[in-house]
Amino acid sequence: MLHFLAAASEARGTDATGIAYNARGKLRVYKRPVPGHKLRFHIPAGTKVVMGHARMTTQGDARRNNNNHPFQARAGSNTFALAHNGVLYNDVLLRKEKKLPQTNIETDSFIAVQLLQQQGALTFASLKYMAEQVEGSFSFTVLDDRDDLYFVKGDNPLCIYHYLDSGLYLYASTEEILINAIVHMPYRLDKPSQVKLECGEILKIDANGLQTRGSFDTRNLYSRWYAPYSFLLEPPARSRYVPLQTAAEQEYIRELKSVASFYGFSSGYVDALLADGFTTDDVEEMLYCGTI
Repeated sequence: MLHFLAAASEARGTDATGIAYNARGKLRVYKRPVPGHKLRFHIPAGTKVVMGHARMTTQGDARRNNNNHPFQARAGSNTFALAHNGVLYNDVLLRKEKKLPQTNIETDSFIAVQLLQQQGALTFASLKYMAEQVEGSFSFTVLDDRDDLYFVKGDNPLCIYHYLDSGLYLYASTEEILINAIVHMPYRLDKPSQVKLECGEILKIDANGLQTRGSFDTRNLYSRWYAPYSFLLEPPARSRYVPLQTAAEQEYIRELKSVASFYGFSSGYVDALLADGFTTDDVEEMLYCGTI
């Protein structure tokens, strides 16, 4: 399953692949700067939970393995591993404001780890705090040393399947990735139900499969804009957006959103730029030129 999930997840990035799991009473992280299909998985018998990540580099050279996900750290008495899908923009500012130590990890995602460390615990409260401090696009997964797996759902995609007959959970960034992995597996699974998780929700699945939920404040989520240029300093006015009518234009926007997701931007971000008066050509140029 891990092999097929990792290979299908190359749709989200091929610069690095990593996993985290508990074995023999210790949380372990294995990651390498290779695409998913090249990573060799050696999971000890008895391992219940495996968290994975496929990386497309936006910050921090993937050839330096410490820049790759998952990141392993300790918060109070808990060891945990964290993986992030998206792009964070205020990591440098937060490190200064919260008096967090400098690190040799260049990846913007690592600020989420440092915020949890500063809280001294891995709980719904500390995850809520972290999610409300970071700015940008995100969905986080966090695995602790007790086999509790947390999902922190921002505006980046996340899909979770639950196989009720076997008790198995599978997840990926998108449903398309899950389906592409499952159809290539050489055995049949029972029909899954999809675990719904909305933006602003935190889901904990414990070692026995029990689900518990929390939430965080999303009021400022769409006003958190990356602003390297003055035209992105203010949140877009969504009310000005008039949907395009032709099928060709609608398909073009869908393709733009797909490209944007590879750069760590949500579909809502593309809608917001269009709402602010930018054309589809403008958005495409910003994506490829790195100006958003």
